[in-house]
Amino acid sequence: MNPQLRRLILDLGPLVIFFGVLKFWNFYVATAVFMVTIMATLAIGYAFERKLSPMPLFTAAVVMIFGGLTLYLNDSSFFKLKVTFIYSLFGTILLAGLALNRLFIKYVFSEALELDEQGWRKLTVRMGVFFFALAVLNEIVWRNTSDSTWALAKIGFLGLTFLFLMAQLPLMLKHQLEKKEQD
Repeated sequence: MNPQLRRLILDLGPLVIFFGVLKFWNFYVATAVFMVTIMATLAIGYAFERKLSPMPLFTAAVVMIFGGLTLYLNDSSFFKLKVTFIYSLFGTILLAGLALNRLFIKYVFSEALELDEQGWRKLTVRMGVFFFALAVLNEIVWRNTSDSTWALAKIGFLGLTFLFLMAQLPLMLKHQLEKKEQD
């Protein structure tokens, strides 16, 4: 199997399973299954890649903490807060890194993109602000809707992220390094 396809399946699989379980059971059962599935995808990823990537490991830790609080306290708000926490943390890391002259986004996307410094800086600002906007949107949605509506909105967040990244294509093309500059 193609490594990129395998990574996509491992990254999105737990979310798909969460929604499938939520459709037939309740939020707490879906949360428990999601936690187990996240740990299984870490193990499967390690079996194939012989390493634990930082992002899936971080995500699994956050899911275990917030999911554990949700189940232990019987309060779905903790699991919903997980999304706000992750988006806020990403926004903070990107913008604080930029303030400290560290372009963390470059480490994440350098395999796929070759941009000049100005392009990396602009993309960092845009993505940092976008993550904060998603955090605010998540807060609005989970505080004003049912568990199942929030879960559907979470799918919408993925769609918004995809659209946002597509909207960044002109910036990326404008600041893309030419082949001779890369060498």
